Amino acid sequence: MRDSILSKSDLQTQPLELAPRMKGQGYARAEVARRREWAEARAGCRLQHVGAFSIPSDEMRGNIENPIGAAQVPLGVAGPLAVNGERAQGTFYVPMATTEGALVRSYERGMVTLTRSGGVNARVVIDENRLSPVFLFSGVGDASEFARSLPEEFNAIRDAAESTTRRGRLLRVECQQVGREVMVNFCYFTGDAHGMNMIVKATEQACKWIMSRSRAKHFYLFSGLCSEKRASGALFAGGKGKKAVAGASLPAAVVRTHLHATPQQLFDVWRHTLLGHTQAHAAGYNAHFANGLAAIFIACGQDVANVVNSAVGITHFELTDGGDLYASVTLPSLTVATVGGGTALGTSRECLEMLGCAGDGKAVKFAEIVAASLLAGELSMGAAIASGEFVAAHETYGRNRPSE
Repeated sequence: MRDSILSKSDLQTQPLELAPRMKGQGYARAEVARRREWAEARAGCRLQHVGAFSIPSDEMRGNIENPIGAAQVPLGVAGPLAVNGERAQGTFYVPMATTEGALVRSYERGMVTLTRSGGVNARVVIDENRLSPVFLFSGVGDASEFARSLPEEFNAIRDAAESTTRRGRLLRVECQQVGREVMVNFCYFTGDAHGMNMIVKATEQACKWIMSRSRAKHFYLFSGLCSEKRASGALFAGGKGKKAVAGASLPAAVVRTHLHATPQQLFDVWRHTLLGHTQAHAAGYNAHFANGLAAIFIACGQDVANVVNSAVGITHFELTDGGDLYASVTLPSLTVATVGGGTALGTSRECLEMLGCAGDGKAVKFAEIVAASLLAGELSMGAAIASGEFVAAHETYGRNRPSE
């Protein structure tokens, strides 16, 4: 290992989050290299691949602290996927970043099947985000009066909230009283941004206005009710991200040819695994939403932790009167963005551009493509289980045994 430019005393006394402190908070290329060298010396290993990155380090500001380079994840593409959405119309090739062998091939098989069946109908039916602070009162009476009267002050609350943002719009407030506390859903439209930082700032401003004009003793900005980055039953009603629905009718002949199963077999797999989900008290029913979401989120610069709430949803397989299969997915809390966050960084921007979804006015289109992609994954995994090909597929595409 090469010698470090830092002294032994530096290595012994500097905590990782402080070392090394430099002008501009350390985002210049040379400063990132110096910090990486410090980390190499501290850990006793080389970080050659971490240091081989193409993102201009100055552009990392606001997305990462103490940068030392970038992680690299294999990137594949799946398709063709024909989507008949309100915004997403045409054939798409979907970038997916993952280290799970067989995943991209599985999604591709489902996409081809859907495309040969005439494509996926996809819609976004709710487009909101929310934050849920909690207000504390001296007694139940004061809390109840607050919950009844707060909606009457909506116009003033909206003015206070929207004074902090150009993009966000406060749509309504919803009060839920528990004992002498009141949780308030602040429901926003955030455009093409994920918008959590936006609505946190806006809600804090609104809460300060409320505190100055109410009997509330105190407030906490987060109550947990909004289910940000958490799975909960409350997500099914929508309002936390985009509620997206995608469905398609698949002729029996296409199912047999491309999925090696019959509509009846797919329906049987769905019906019997539904029992297991119920027994497990699962939040919703799906085969592997999280797989496709994580791969697309990493590829396209999304907040990957939102996979937790975005993966809460329902897959539904039905037999038609003619013996074909109708398949659909419902995603009540799909949290995606095409501006802000990591969407403009390097490969993230390029992957969004592959889908025609980079920048303003594209978040709904992106959500429709994601929903259609997840439907493809549900069909392919269901078929692999129904036909008995699941293990063989992973043996073929997913084996990467450690070297002896």
